[in-house]
Amino acid sequence: MSKDLQDQNNSNEEVDLLVLFNYIGEKINKFIGFFIGLFKSIFSLFVSAAKAVLKNIKLIVIVMVLAGLTGYILQRLKPKVYDSSMLVRTYFDAKYQLATNIRYYNALLVDQDFEEMSSIFDIDKESVADIILFDMSVGPETENDRIVEYDTFLKSIDSTRASEVIFEDFVENRDIYTGNVFEIRVESRKKNIFKSLESGINISFENRYSTKKMAKRDSLIVIKRKSILAAIDQIDSLKKVYINVIENESKSRKVNYSTGEGFPLMQEKSETKEFQLLDKEIKLRNELAVLEEQKLEENVFYDVIASFQVVGNEVKHWRDRYALIFPILSFLLLCLGYGVKISVNYINNYEA
Repeated sequence: MSKDLQDQNNSNEEVDLLVLFNYIGEKINKFIGFFIGLFKSIFSLFVSAAKAVLKNIKLIVIVMVLAGLTGYILQRLKPKVYDSSMLVRTYFDAKYQLATNIRYYNALLVDQDFEEMSSIFDIDKESVADIILFDMSVGPETENDRIVEYDTFLKSIDSTRASEVIFEDFVENRDIYTGNVFEIRVESRKKNIFKSLESGINISFENRYSTKKMAKRDSLIVIKRKSILAAIDQIDSLKKVYINVIENESKSRKVNYSTGEGFPLMQEKSETKEFQLLDKEIKLRNELAVLEEQKLEENVFYDVIASFQVVGNEVKHWRDRYALIFPILSFLLLCLGYGVKISVNYINNYEA
């Protein structure tokens, strides 16, 4: 009896395995069949498209050649555009006023207010009318520049928050106002106008906020300078005192004698700190030099790192290559028209 039950259990297990393998095999076949069907559909679509192209190849070639010739003629007739750039470094947050003025110049160009532009840049209206746009972007920078900016940013926020900001996130999320070096680019149909624009752009940095910030910085420098000079005067006075002490001790003789118990007595020299004073004075004078250097280096609202070229470079945008764009657009339009024709025929036949 037990042998019959064991044989029955083995038979049931074999049936279950067979059903499982059949199920897995069916799913694999469906999976493979899906990709085979997809490949056949793509191949059929490719063949149909190639067949349609070959069938209408003459029309396609004629239309694309005509479109290319038309684009080439328009490309040659279109006025050339030139551009030039200048690099500037801003101080006292003058970059915000610069960005505001750049937007203002572009608004004047859009409104064709050439009279106002002429008064700003002190050039004739005809030359102003040739200007296409002004653009402001972040200037070139090295990895070290980004690291310095990151370190400055961390010092400006809470230490707890600073520990959560990593360098990659800082670089990715910063905006145009993060740095202080900017590239000002101008596009114009006149290739030798750029130098005459510098004087107008230079006044873009002056504003009341930056002026007050510079005055505040200068006042702080004066206060720190007075404090450092006062500390240096005190150190000089202490140095004179220590020098007098040393001179008096050098003139006096050592008193060395013994008491009745045999203990020697000796007049010890006073301990002076002239070396510590000298080291402190050197540090204070270095701080004073740093203040003077800062005032000399940052005594303006901006520095021009690289000025405009006398003659601009010709600008060649991909969107201006009509000889290439027109044939591509004409081919796409032919494809769209052919697709619409096929769809209409299909709908008409379906209704019939």
